Amino acid sequence: MQTSSLKSRLSNISRELLLFILASFAVGMAGSLVDSTLNNFLNDTFSLNGFQRSFLEFPREFPGFIVLFVSAAFGFLSSRRLGALAMLMAAAGIFLLGFSSSSYAVMVVFLFIFSMGNHLFMPVSTTIGMELAADGRTGRRLGQLNAIRNLAVIVGSFIVFIGFKYLHFTYQHSFTIAALIFAIAAVMMFLMQRVPSAPPRKFLQLRKEYTRFYALAVLYGSRKQIFMTFAPWVIVTIFHKPTQTLATLMTIGGVIGILFQPILGRAIDRFGERMILCAEAVLLVLVCFAYGFSRSIFPENIAFIITCVCYLLDQVLMSVSMARSTYMKKIALQPEDIQPALSASISIDHFFSIGIALLGGVIWNHFGFQYVFLVGVVIATINFFVARKIKLPTDRPTCVVPGLSSASK
Repeated sequence: MQTSSLKSRLSNISRELLLFILASFAVGMAGSLVDSTLNNFLNDTFSLNGFQRSFLEFPREFPGFIVLFVSAAFGFLSSRRLGALAMLMAAAGIFLLGFSSSSYAVMVVFLFIFSMGNHLFMPVSTTIGMELAADGRTGRRLGQLNAIRNLAVIVGSFIVFIGFKYLHFTYQHSFTIAALIFAIAAVMMFLMQRVPSAPPRKFLQLRKEYTRFYALAVLYGSRKQIFMTFAPWVIVTIFHKPTQTLATLMTIGGVIGILFQPILGRAIDRFGERMILCAEAVLLVLVCFAYGFSRSIFPENIAFIITCVCYLLDQVLMSVSMARSTYMKKIALQPEDIQPALSASISIDHFFSIGIALLGGVIWNHFGFQYVFLVGVVIATINFFVARKIKLPTDRPTCVVPGLSSASK
């Protein structure tokens, strides 16, 4: 009975949804191929110091800061066509990065192109996911697409593990495969029907009533960057682990994420955003301290195990970002405020993430990697006290906006 029901549901998938599922899977797999190998590629090719590695977060994260403006410049394109263009940019950027990075400066240019494509695709992906959802089931559809991307991450990481361990892969192999898969995603997006997207009524809006939400975005961007930039760099340069180590951790993290996200969503509904965000902050204090100082306290092999556990815990805690979005939904004075506020938080997030990456590089070079994560302890502590101040309105109903996702990057 269940098998026949599954077959019926699969047969009822529309052409547009099927194409987008394939595109989403391709994007997740290609992104995983890049993420699993990029840090090792940078270290082996350019022998970067801490500041040079942290500086790369400027060209990598700056596209996230300007994505609203770049999207506006391509406003004449439908969301599907913009998604295809974004994937072509990602494909070109990562291919050139692998084969034409004759110097650090040239590599920075190609990294920017690759990142611009990825960041352009992020809002497009959410928009199309909402367009393809049935009325009242937007969250469910976006959750399904996120699960598909998580599965794709596992597949991509597994390819890296097998390729580098048994098939004598080079970084050029990995980046070429990623570029081809990004190109396939572009084709899938291009084959979708062209549906013009209505321009938003408000481009970017900041309101004093949402100050605490913006403060959480600042702290999230700062804390996120410490682990996105420096956590894998510790594994690669301090513990001297090969490419397959990060690939294995990403595979495990993907499996945990598939299982954890639905549980987290129910916990937010049951216990509320304040408790979840406070709990995240407390765990982050412990994770940052252990990540930075376990090597100073324990033998090398035990310290590495602790570091891996902390890496996985942080990957899980990244999902708590959905609590910030549901908090915004609950405090919104009117429904039309929600999307502009979420868009503003993305720009705020990326602005501060760039700053913390540069600061972290200076701290790494002058004081050691441990003190970068000590900054993370400070950020997590501040986050705890900000989260404790969260107050939800009790005298008015929560704004309900069909098509709004509760999850954010």
